[in-house]
Formats: sequence, structure tokens, C-alpha cells
Amino acid sequence: MALYLLYESAFGYALFQVYRLDEIGQNTEAVRNSVSDLNHFGKVVQLTAFHPFESALDALNQCNSVSKGLMTDELRSFLELNLSKVKEGKKPKFSVGVAEPKLGSHIFEATKIHARDLKLGDLEKAQLGLGHSYSRAKVKFNVNRIDNMVIQGIFLLDTFDKDINSFSMRVREWYSWHFPELVKIVNDNYLYARVAKLIEDKSKLSEEHIPALTDILRDEGKAK
Repeated sequence: MALYLLYESAFGYALFQVYRLDEIGQNTEAVRNSVSDLNHFGKVVQLTAFHPFESALDALNQCNSVSKGLMTDELRSFLELNLSKVKEGKKPKFSVGVAEPKLGSHIFEATKIHARDLKLGDLEKAQLGLGHSYSRAKVKFNVNRIDNMVIQGIFLLDTFDKDINSFSMRVREWYSWHFPELVKIVNDNYLYARVAKLIEDKSKLSEEHIPALTDILRDEGKAK
């Protein structure tokens, strides 16, 4: 029996056909290969039909109906147009997987199309496969430099260090116009920024600030 999956998105209704689901489901290694490789995944799940919503209002109405487990005329037309009509008294040669159980019941009552709930993990496998496929399409790997990602990561860290040092020097430079003595008291850039934020206006500095300064500097003598 053929298996289709109905997917309701913000853009419209999509119908996917699943191939060799039972065969793959019995083999963990095959499942892993199917969702991590674009070629394998494309052979397991293929887009059969797509129906876009006409407007944002239409999308809202359709999604509200789906959440309530109701099949709209638009969804019914979409299914009947892309699936073989089930003859009265005959067993269908396909079934449709849906995420909303109530919607599946309504579809069966109205069209006699056998709709069943997706098993736990089916949606996650499909999403994982799509994520891998999308990443492979967007990220350009250089086969001659397999360490490119490491190099880029190190470069990014170096850039962060330079930026932090630059900002720290700017804080020291600007705040020293207000409180020049602080530069000689606090050498560490991070602690200097914290102390400057605590003090703000030097004219308001008092004995009450000593405990807070001690917590930052870990040195009561320096805080005094």
C-alpha cells in the first residue's frame, strides 16, 4: 500500500510520497543513511503536489481549521485532485499520514481516504533529513582543504580578541578623562570596565561603594 504524508505549512498544503518505509524502519543504519544523505533521502520521500494559499487570511483560516481537526473544501479538493478516488465498497490502495488525529478522522469520513497518525519520530526524521540536505546545499565544502572550518573558527576567535581589546582601550581612554587615577589602580581590562560601570560619576564615590568594589576586585585594600 502506498503511503503519502500531508504537510500543512504557512505557505500551503504539500503532499509527499514515502517509499520503502517499512523496509527502512527495520534497519537503523538505513534510516541514518536516508536522512543524512540527500540522494538517499530523495529516494525515500518525494514531493508529489503542492497547493499554495492565496493570501495571509486564507492561510490563517486553513491553519485554524486544521488545528480544530476540520477538513476545508480547499484541502478536500487538493487531496481528491492528487490522489486516486476511492470507489465505494473497495479498499483504497494508499493511505495518508497526518500529524493531527482529528483531521485524519474527518478526511476518512468525507473522502474514504484512509488517514493514519504519524508514528513517533517520523516527523523528526523528515525534519532532520531536510536539515542535512539544506546544509549540504548551502555550505560549500572544499575537498582540498578539509580543515577550512577549523581555520575559519580560529580566525573568528582572533577577530573577537582584537575587537575586545580595541573596545577595552576605548573605554580606558574615554573614562580616564573623567577618572585618570583608575588606569593605574586597575590593570585588567575586564575589571576596569566593571569598576567604571559601578562608579559612573566619580564625585558620587563614597565609602558605601567599598563592598561592591571589593567583590569586583577581590582586594579590599585596592577597593579602599
